[in-house]
Amino acid sequence: MDISTARKRLEEMREELDRSISYLEGPEPRRAAVMERDSADAGASLSENDRTEAILHSAKGQRDMVLAALLRIEQSRYGRCVDCGHEIPEGRLEARPDAARCVGCQGKQASRRR
Repeated sequence: MDISTARKRLEEMREELDRSISYLEGPEPRRAAVMERDSADAGASLSENDRTEAILHSAKGQRDMVLAALLRIEQSRYGRCVDCGHEIPEGRLEARPDAARCVGCQGKQASRRR
């Protein structure tokens, strides 16, 4: 994938994530309204809040990865694995423009997290 296409896709991803994050964070009065429901709804409300927080956390993490990829473009390091330095396959970048690692190094990273 050429750099200009990658940059465009990453910027579009960032914009979409920014919109999602903004919506999930929502205005404070809306969050307060959720907290003011009667006790019968408290469990459902808590569960809904937990799901929203998990999605928000995931979206922010993904946004960080997109920003890191944009930085790699600026530093002329885009398309190279941050661990081993080898070129990331074109297909992987097509599927995940924010990919920072080749498949092998990504597998090792995932194993370490478990």
